[in-house]
Parts: sequence; C-alpha cells; structure tokens
Amino acid sequence: MHKLKELKRINRILIATNNPGKFKEIRELLPKQVLCLSPKDFNLKEPKETAKTFKGNAKIKSLYCAKKSGLITISDDSGLEVRKLNNKPGIYSARWAGKKKDFGEAMEKVRQLLLKKKLLQSKANFTCCISIGYPAGKSFEFVGKVFGKICFPAKGSKGFGYDAIFTANGETKTFGELNPKYKNKISHRYKAFKKLKKYFKFS
Repeated sequence: MHKLKELKRINRILIATNNPGKFKEIRELLPKQVLCLSPKDFNLKEPKETAKTFKGNAKIKSLYCAKKSGLITISDDSGLEVRKLNNKPGIYSARWAGKKKDFGEAMEKVRQLLLKKKLLQSKANFTCCISIGYPAGKSFEFVGKVFGKICFPAKGSKGFGYDAIFTANGETKTFGELNPKYKNKISHRYKAFKKLKKYFKFS
C-alpha cells in the first residue's frame, strides 16, 4: 500500500501559504470535509526558500510547517517560466513582486525584459510542485505544468500573480480572465494535485 494511505483518514490539514489566492485554490482542490488551516492559525511565518528548485522549496515549506504545527501539511511552490527570458523568473516568481507582493510590478519587469529583446510575447509555462509533509519528517512531491504563452497588455482581474499575462494553449483568454472554477480544472496546480488527490477519501 502506498505510504500516503494516511491521507484517507485525516480530517485536518495545514495549507502552508499566507497567499490568499493560493490558499483558496488549494482549498478548493481538497475534499470538502477536510478542515483547512493556515500558518496564521499557528502564528507561523513562512520559512526562507533556499532551494534551487520548485520541489526543494515546496519541501522546505511543507516540512517546516508540519513539524511546527504537528499536522500533515500541504504546500506548493510555483512560478512562471518564460522561454525567451531563459525560463525566468522561475523559482523567483514571487520575489520579483517585491516585499509588497506587487505582481503588477513583477509583470512590468517581465515586459521590460522582453522589450529589450524587442518582443512583447513569448512561449511560457507555469510549473507547480505540491509537497505533502509529515511531522515525523517525511514528504512526497508531485509536479504539474501548463504550457502556453505570455503577452501584453495584461488582461483580467480574476486570478492572481502573473495570471493576467498568461494564456494556456488552446485558450483565448488569460488565466486572469477565466472563471476561477474553470481555471482550476486546467491549471498547473490542478495537474500536480491530480497526481495526489487519489490518496484522499472523497465523500
């Protein structure tokens, strides 16, 4: 039996993020009967993300919060990879938004870097790694990607992060324009979670 069998029995889980948009998306992917708590419920600050990969940073967050809270913890590390910018901002996607988490500023940085290359669009993908961390110190990671392009000007206000400049392959609207429930069925986060959700017990 898979080591994630514990997830069949849990009724509480900690979602290791203080980002309201990310918390909401992860919450909506989990079974409704599971009580979802946040780091704020335990007065926890997010740990420093010192790894060089999405997987490494997701693992740091899930294990840190699991050990501090005593609860099985789900975290994700995700970001935008722009092909013409050598896959930047990548793991630094949130940090490009600065201390104030101003993603308008982050998107403008992407635009300016593309302009230097005389471009206003590029192939791109969102990557998400979901980590399940246990208080005892073990973790499991699952990766999902969604491919498409970024282009300017930004459109839509329904998403968060870089959603307003990303259009997935096969779509005509940016993630920022899509209905959130529909976006949650095609997103990188959903694709990562799809690999994990079979271990949860659904009602």
